[in-house]
Amino acid sequence: MTTRAGWITRMTVSLTLSLAAIGASAQQTIKIGEINSYKAQPAFLGPYKNGWNLALDQINASGGVLGKQLEVVSRDDNGNPGDTIRVAQELIAREQVQLLFGGFLSNTGLALTDFAKQRKIFFLAAEPLTDKIVWADGNKYTYRLRPSTYMQVAMLVPEAVKLKKKRWALVYPNYEYGQSAVATFKKLMKAAQPDVEFVTEQATPLGNLDAGAVTQAIADAKPDAIFNVLFSADLGKFVREGNTRGLFKDRSVVSLLTGEPDYLDPLGAEAPTGWIVTGYPWYSIDTPANRKFVDAYQAKYHDYPRLGSVVGYSALMSIANGLKKAGSTDPDRLAAAFKGLGVDTPFGPITFRAQDNQSTMGAYVGVTGVKDGKGIMTSYRYIDGASVQPSDADVKKLRPAQ
Repeated sequence: MTTRAGWITRMTVSLTLSLAAIGASAQQTIKIGEINSYKAQPAFLGPYKNGWNLALDQINASGGVLGKQLEVVSRDDNGNPGDTIRVAQELIAREQVQLLFGGFLSNTGLALTDFAKQRKIFFLAAEPLTDKIVWADGNKYTYRLRPSTYMQVAMLVPEAVKLKKKRWALVYPNYEYGQSAVATFKKLMKAAQPDVEFVTEQATPLGNLDAGAVTQAIADAKPDAIFNVLFSADLGKFVREGNTRGLFKDRSVVSLLTGEPDYLDPLGAEAPTGWIVTGYPWYSIDTPANRKFVDAYQAKYHDYPRLGSVVGYSALMSIANGLKKAGSTDPDRLAAAFKGLGVDTPFGPITFRAQDNQSTMGAYVGVTGVKDGKGIMTSYRYIDGASVQPSDADVKKLRPAQ
């Protein structure tokens, strides 16, 4: 009995100390959950993680937020919405995180958007581009950093119209992001150029592009121009097969995301030339904000930043600013604080719109080229996200009442 009683006493003391340690840890730091598809999308998300880690270092070195250090607990969702929800629940229950950020694919981003609504926890969608996150499926607890699919397509359409091409081929990954991008392109092109024709649509399985079949189908349709929404490994396959078959010879291409070094750099000397793209020419943006960011990133990682680096960095800086403004980690106070929140980013100042919880972060639009065996962007300009967002009246129709 004495032994058993002693054991129970020791276990009780041990448990009490463990709980006390957990409580002390929670009091000492602000725990933030981060969820992303690191194994599925390493080209973008490796640099992205570096970006938020750089921000974390800077924030904590300057004293943290609300008198506490920030602590990020990161999990991989395997690019799967079901796993996304599972790890979100784990972060809240086991790790006791007080808010969430992250997301890459649109389907996992939408899963987290709904989770935030159901659990009433703040979520900053850093990367997912689908319009539904802030419009059809929008909710008070979810904000989005990157320019949406609609915004980025709207940046490219004026350039597409200038080409004066009538017959267009469309190629895209067959899930929410690709479908949304193509639907927006068709709508905006029809409005700007009523005689435009879409002669073929190649909707490909994400991450499983049959490049030979797709490029042949496009060639058979004899388009004047191509609108491409592929990215990552699928983009590489498409570019290489298209180059081999001469698909891009004397044919205009407008391409979402292709100017991002995360996807352009792996192509090396095979990078396309003359494509009109969105991207990030970090090496020649001569603004104080970009220079400061590039210098800090290179000093920490001995590598250059990609667009993912900017997104990760700006996401955590946005959260720090929101926490300071809210004066609390309370989800309702944090959600209210993000309305109209201003943040300094490597792209310059941005604001989170009160109308739809979308930031005004923009993107660079330019033309691809090759220099010293590497893809680059030339003739680029920065387009402020605020200039390509719908009117307040349109947003009111698109977004459910809160």
